[in-house]
Amino acid sequence: MIKQTTLDALNRYVVGHVPTGDFLLAVLSNNLVESFAHADDENLAAMHEITKYIYNMMPSKCWGSPEKVEAWLGERD
Repeated sequence: MIKQTTLDALNRYVVGHVPTGDFLLAVLSNNLVESFAHADDENLAAMHEITKYIYNMMPSKCWGSPEKVEAWLGERD
């Protein structure tokens, strides 16, 4: 199960183009090593669910590479 603070951060990122912390930034940027390095125990245990959520629920143009994340964040109001 994904902890609520992680879901809230992902939703703020999608809806408001709000930057995330280091862990989610690494996950969204598709940086496996940094993702695991920055994960706390709860996010580490939920890594599979987090990646499934991103893949299935978030627009593909906002995740998958550092360039996509940077472009998404650049669309902030």
